[in-house]
Amino acid sequence: MMQVLRSWFHRYFSDEQAVYLFLVLLSGLLVVVFFGRSLAPVLTAIVIAYLLQGLVGMLNRRGLSDTASVYLVYFLFLAALVISLVVMLPLLWKQSVHLVQEQLPRLLANSETWLRALPQRYPELISVEQVEQLVAVAREELTAMGQAVLSVSLSSIPGLLDGLVFLVLLPLLVFFFLKDRRMLTGWAVSWLPTERGALASVWQEMDLQIANYVRGKAVEIIIVSVASMLAFYLLGLNYAFLLAILVGLSVVVPYIGATVVTLPVAAVGWVQFGFTTDFAMLMVCYGIIQFLDGNFLVPILFSEAVNLHPVAIITAILFFGGIWGLWGVFFAIPLATLIKAVLDVWPRQEQAVPAG
Repeated sequence: MMQVLRSWFHRYFSDEQAVYLFLVLLSGLLVVVFFGRSLAPVLTAIVIAYLLQGLVGMLNRRGLSDTASVYLVYFLFLAALVISLVVMLPLLWKQSVHLVQEQLPRLLANSETWLRALPQRYPELISVEQVEQLVAVAREELTAMGQAVLSVSLSSIPGLLDGLVFLVLLPLLVFFFLKDRRMLTGWAVSWLPTERGALASVWQEMDLQIANYVRGKAVEIIIVSVASMLAFYLLGLNYAFLLAILVGLSVVVPYIGATVVTLPVAAVGWVQFGFTTDFAMLMVCYGIIQFLDGNFLVPILFSEAVNLHPVAIITAILFFGGIWGLWGVFFAIPLATLIKAVLDVWPRQEQAVPAG
């Protein structure tokens, strides 16, 4: 057993660059795991500045000075942040509260009526007792959901204070990370070893695929949300803004998000329209949006395709989502791509094949 472990260690850690790469990755992981909560504004600002850097570089290539590019991009970031806080979040909250107060009870009542008719139609498949159990569970879940959305207890005040601190620090940190990015990058690189070929290879792979993926995914979210919002408003669907945001965010989770978000869209449409032509038109429009997104928008935005197997993508979503929640889900594919890049460039000693 010791010989096997010694052989494995010699193959993968005999190169000093492998040791450097391992230490850098381990240090980054420990910082995120143990200090991720307290350093959340810093880590979030680093990610946002890294994504905005692509826009700064594009403006530089168009002839705009670096200083002007930074200030213009930062102004756009601030405008988007203010619009999100002043316009979008209150509207989302208003529609969410109204949905819980008004629409969910109607949905439960309609569903209860439909369920209670099942034992008469299919007595050999479902009994009255089973229907009563389903109705009781649905009512409990509805009550819990309503309390979670509508109640604001004293225990949530520290979380609100943390959010305020986060919102104050985030714009400042993003500005300094953008303005002084070369100085900060140079300082960070000065701590790395002189021989860093493996680290450079990983960074190039990450910068090529992860940056393209995250920026493309942000554009995809915006396009799908706007298209869904226009379609829902034209069809007169209630809670069009809230449902459009959900549809847009669903693209973050491949293979799963579109399926999950279909339920609230169909539920609201069913309660509002019933099984009518309007409901059928809603589902057709929703299906067309999903089709265009998967078959036209995604290939255009992600020309540098992330070369990951669907099993790897789903596993990464489950794993990182379980660790870091929504942020883990959003960055699951970039993190999986990073792991793949590390494995591809990891220095290793080839094992000698014994002569036959």
